[in-house]
Amino acid sequence: MRMLVTTVLIALVLGIAVAAWALWPRERAAADSNNALQAGDRAPDFRLADAEGKVHQLSDYRGQWLVLYFYPKDDTPGCTTEACHFRDDIAALQALGARVVGVSLDDAASHRAFSAKYHLPFTLLSDPDGKTVAAYGSLFKLGPLAMARRHTFIIDPEGRIAKVYRDVAPKQHAAEIITELKRLQAAEGGGAGAGETAPPSPG
Repeated sequence: MRMLVTTVLIALVLGIAVAAWALWPRERAAADSNNALQAGDRAPDFRLADAEGKVHQLSDYRGQWLVLYFYPKDDTPGCTTEACHFRDDIAALQALGARVVGVSLDDAASHRAFSAKYHLPFTLLSDPDGKTVAAYGSLFKLGPLAMARRHTFIIDPEGRIAKVYRDVAPKQHAAEIITELKRLQAAEGGGAGAGETAPPSPG
């Protein structure tokens, strides 16, 4: 019973935080644009542990395309939808030479449970102090509550940001990433420049 009450309270607080964030469009736009990473920037390095305690860093993915996506909370509706679409499209992503890595402030135990429940075939990293999330401009704080915003960064094999998404629709996002990877790789082959930054939603 105590566990149920605690779970309900956590869900309620998280819901209030998300609603408050959605109701502050001017502050949100300012936060997103302040020192925001853009296509062509060097991706910030990170050293984060996965669900099994193995430490991953950006250099581990050198020579590969990396889809680094930040999300608010394990096993919540939008985050589950997003993760399951990446799961269902993982073969297409791997065929494009891309690795998918999710990051949230959840701990390793939460990531293990989330991955096992939905059979996620990609890495989830834990950033409990939010430093990496903040380095990518994706940290949201409301009083004592902190969580990652739903942002995605496509990082090219040289470690540079090729595309930024700050307005993510969980159901369509995996397909959107596949389309963009094809475009980026075709442009790269043709000698075109880097990708672009998708604008944030108006609020």
